[in-house]
Amino acid sequence: MADNFPRFSPDPLPAGSRVACRVEYDGRHFSGWQSQSHLQVDTVQETLEAALARIANQPVRCHCAGRTDTGVHGIGQVVHFDDPSGRSLKSWVVGTNAYLPPSVRIHWAVPVPERFHARFSAVSRRYRYVIQNTAVRSALTQGLATWHRYPLNAELMDAEAQRLLGEQDFSAFRAASCQSRTAMRNLQAISVTRRGDLLAIDLTANAFLHHMVRNIAGALMAVGSGRRPPGWIAQLLAGRDRTVAADTAAPDGLYFLAVNYAEHWQLPPAVSGPPLYPG
Repeated sequence: MADNFPRFSPDPLPAGSRVACRVEYDGRHFSGWQSQSHLQVDTVQETLEAALARIANQPVRCHCAGRTDTGVHGIGQVVHFDDPSGRSLKSWVVGTNAYLPPSVRIHWAVPVPERFHARFSAVSRRYRYVIQNTAVRSALTQGLATWHRYPLNAELMDAEAQRLLGEQDFSAFRAASCQSRTAMRNLQAISVTRRGDLLAIDLTANAFLHHMVRNIAGALMAVGSGRRPPGWIAQLLAGRDRTVAADTAAPDGLYFLAVNYAEHWQLPPAVSGPPLYPG
């Protein structure tokens, strides 16, 4: 059955079973994904684990496919956890959602082998960055799209983006706080498309560095607006110097769209995209 109308088994799982879920969340309400004790605003992980614990009647620790920052939305975030109590898939979806705020939802839950890991079993991740390109900011897209007041040339941005394809050193597009041991990433697909006043930057890679998508978006907007010349993206990539690149684009409009796994895990298919910019 389609992801929008899955069937949830009411039969209890054996205690200790590993469960994978698709989690959707509105990033405007959270200080990112990861639990951090010093933060005053809740994180998605803390909120989700608290609801899962209500179903299990004991603590539940979940692991995600990719951490997201404050303000970044999750559409196809995948998490896994080990069921400590032997609950049903229906309980993990319907029951957990009853204890979650409206800004977080579990859409499906499936049993997976113990060797499955939401992060390490992932083949690739897909993000979308949505830009509202109008002279006046919309009253309806606050936090859902980044506003850019000057005209953007989507065709030029798309052509420039293709320079980033392949396995390359993305040092010019990583945050100073990035903790990854290497800046090498394999960008498998990237495109910039326009639909009316909205532009979407779609990116698929084996993995992403901290702020990599937002830094790429900032550089592409600099070229698309004429503030930087064609060819600048390739220069940044070759130079590997973050200090001469564009400012980091705002988190508004960034969506963690999907995670891809090998077929043998038999996870439900990835979703298409955010309602603001479908397809």
